[in-house]
Order: sequence, then structure tokens, then C-alpha cells
Amino acid sequence: MEKLVYVDRRNTNCNKWDGQQKMFGEEGLHAMWVADMDFRVPECVVSALREYVESGVYGYYKIPDAYYQAFIDWEREHHGYEVKKEWIRFSPGVVAGFHWLLQILTEENDAVIVNTPVYYPFLDAVKNNHRNLICSDLKNENGEYSIDFDDFEKKITDHQVKLFILCSPHNPAGRVWKKEELKRLFEICRAHQVYIISDEIHQDLVFGENKHIPSLSTGEYDDIMVSIVAASKTFNIAGAQNSMVIIPDEKLQEKWDAYVKGNRVLGGNAFGYVAAQAAYAGGNEWLTLVLDQIEENYQYLKAELAEKLPEAVVTPLEGTYLCWINLEAYVRADEMKEVIQKKCRLAVDFGDWFGGERFGTFIRMNLATSKENVEIGVNALIANLVRK
Repeated sequence: MEKLVYVDRRNTNCNKWDGQQKMFGEEGLHAMWVADMDFRVPECVVSALREYVESGVYGYYKIPDAYYQAFIDWEREHHGYEVKKEWIRFSPGVVAGFHWLLQILTEENDAVIVNTPVYYPFLDAVKNNHRNLICSDLKNENGEYSIDFDDFEKKITDHQVKLFILCSPHNPAGRVWKKEELKRLFEICRAHQVYIISDEIHQDLVFGENKHIPSLSTGEYDDIMVSIVAASKTFNIAGAQNSMVIIPDEKLQEKWDAYVKGNRVLGGNAFGYVAAQAAYAGGNEWLTLVLDQIEENYQYLKAELAEKLPEAVVTPLEGTYLCWINLEAYVRADEMKEVIQKKCRLAVDFGDWFGGERFGTFIRMNLATSKENVEIGVNALIANLVRK
């Protein structure tokens, strides 16, 4: 019987706990930032890796059909989407995948649009590849986010946008987009000949009655769309460096294949394939336990802040394990680092990382940890923000 085991990751070369100097200029903060979990991975993953390690040989690896089939079965059973093996390409991570796709699908100085606030590597990827970043802000109505379709289309036409990077489910706004929302976005992109990269790394981390809709599942936009998924976020194996780029369209496949051939991009490491295959084949029971714990943590945070910091705006968590909180009523944007980092002693993702100063009073907190860790974080906020 599977159990959910919390692991104290301090002093294990864990970036979240041991790598704070680079982002925060100091160590020793209570870590609620980097989007990985503080839970031991499913036992099926440990067992598969142990067996491979004990073989004692780690030479060049032939990717087994069972690796692809485990993912194909997972997508069918969990998302009702039939992926074909010949559509699947390798990337060491979702971030690497959309960096490469930016180079494949656009030219320097082309305009690329995103829905802000958004996962900040989207912003970095556009800038690092010398593309023109266009931001279409999501509508925010007391913490509930929706797409501003008029603004989205106007900015596409005004700036001759060539590519849209979609975050689905959305990080940090926690939205699980409905089918009609996705189709409206995609129709706008088709009308203006805009390619779409759909980052769906959080696809399995969805709560309540919400249902993740794979962007490619309609089959209507294959010629302009590529999606990227991974077992890494779902099963806490980001260090295994293994993700899947899904490309149904043959012309887009040719573009991708030419790029990776020209850049001598080889397959991933064997340990990543072994871990991902095992997770997709046997990790479902573990994932259920994880989702239950995240939901418990979120409900605790929401209730505590509603009672003790009632003007803090906690965004509804439809998907992901990342809680987006507006502290505008308690802290000015220019005070955030001093209050949250220096007084609360918390390592969180600061709002301005996700699109600029207009998000400066927000924080993103990682709830994929023990309830005790969430309690420490919440109590630190209350102790330092509550009006005396």
C-alpha cells in the first residue's frame, strides 16, 4: 500500500532549501518557492531506479516501447486523449523545450505573446532568444482570473505576433482552462497565423470538478500547435530531466527534427526514462495521496488567512500546487522583500518575477510539502502582517 512520505530535504543539495543564495542573497529561509515537492517519489519509481542502478552498467540506452506506452496509456486514461508514438519527441525539460521551439518557429525580433502573470521562464525565454515580448494581462476580479480575449487579439494584430506560449493549467493563477476558453484562444491564433506552444506540465495536478483539457485533443489545431508535458511535476522527478514534446503535424515534426539534428541534441539519460516509465505505469495511487495533501494544505491556508489576514486575496486553486496571494492590503510593493524575506524569513516566488511591477504585491507559495511546513509559512505571514 502506497504511503505519502515527507522528506526533510535540507542539506541534500536541494535547490529549494540549499540553493537560496543565488535568488535571495542568503540561506536559511523557510522554503516555499521552487516548484517541486518535499515528498518521496512513488515506490514504483524507487524500485525501478534501484533495479537499474544494481545492473551496474549505465551505457547508451535504447528507449523501450514500454516507455512510450506508459505515457500513451496515462494520457488516454487520465485525459481522454490518444497520443501516437510517432508524435513524441524528447526534451530534457519543458523549459528547454519551449526555448528550442522559440528558435524553430520564430525569427529574431518576432513578437511572442504570453498571458501575464505567468511562469517567469516564459519571459526569460523570449528575451534570451531576442524576440519581442508582448504581455496580455489576465483579468483579475478579486483573485479570480480570466482571459481578456479582446486585449489578446488586439495585441496580436498590433504587434504582428508570431507565437503564443500558453500555460495550461496556468502558473501562477491556478486556472484550469475550460474547453471553450481554449478554443476561443486557438481560433484567434489561427485567424492571425500564430503558432502555439502549450506548456501542460501541471496537467495532472487538478482539483475538484475541474478537468484539464489537452490543447491538442480537439485535433483542429495540429498544424499550428505543439504541446509539452512531463512526469516531472506530477511525480516529483524534475532532476531526472525527461519531458515529452507532442507534435502531431508532420511539417512541424520536420522542423523539430531538423533543429535537433543540426544541434546534435541526443536523447536523455537512462535514469530519466526509467523513472518516467515507472511513474506513469504505477504512480496513480501515490498521486491521489499527493492531491489530497495539497488540497488539505490549501484549505488550511485559505481559512487561516481569511480569519487573520482577511484582506489578503487568495486566488482559487483549480490546478497546480502553487498558491497565488495578493498582499496589497498589508504590504507595499517596495517593501515586499524586506517584509516577506527579512521579517517573515520566507523564500517565496515574488510577484514581480511573473511579469513586472504591477504584480509586485503578490507572492507564490508552494503547497507541495507537509502541512507543518505550510503552517510555518502561514503563521510567519500572520505574525508579521497582521495589524496590531
